[in-house]
Formats: sequence, C-alpha cells, structure tokens
Amino acid sequence: MCLAIPGKILSTTGEDLQRTARVDFAGIVKEVNVAYVPDAKVGDYVIVHVGFAISKVDESEAMRVFEYLKEMDELAELDEPSARPSPKREQ
Repeated sequence: MCLAIPGKILSTTGEDLQRTARVDFAGIVKEVNVAYVPDAKVGDYVIVHVGFAISKVDESEAMRVFEYLKEMDELAELDEPSARPSPKREQ
C-alpha cells in the first residue's frame, strides 16, 4: 500500500529541483526531494509520498497520523524493504 506519510525536516541541501532534505519519520530518517514545497524549512512537517514532499502539515496533525500508523502497524514499511516479508507469489 502506498501512503503519504508525515515527517519532520531535519536539514536541507541543494536548490530548486535538486533541493532535498533529511526527514525524520518517527525515528526513521530518509532523504526526500522537497522541491515541491519550496517554503518548507528545518523543523517543518511535510507529507511525503514516494520520496517527494508534496505539502506541509502542522505538528499536531503529523502526530495524529503517526498514532494511526502505529495502531495499524504500518510504520515498519518505512524501514528497509527487508523489514517485512514479501508476499509469496505462485509460479
């Protein structure tokens, strides 16, 4: 399942279309393209979908989403792909 997940910007580098950020997703830090949210800065929360920040969100909403994801046990998907077993396919 693809979800847009909130994360907190820890740092940014680059400019324009090459602007990226280190984003913290409840303890898991990933590199994200933030070109679509040029006003996002360190400390802001952004909604990230497939490696791209697509909007800003306030901290209370981000925390609410993290609680839902914890309840659904979906935060493991943010970790390395090996965190969850792949579904078996019939051959």
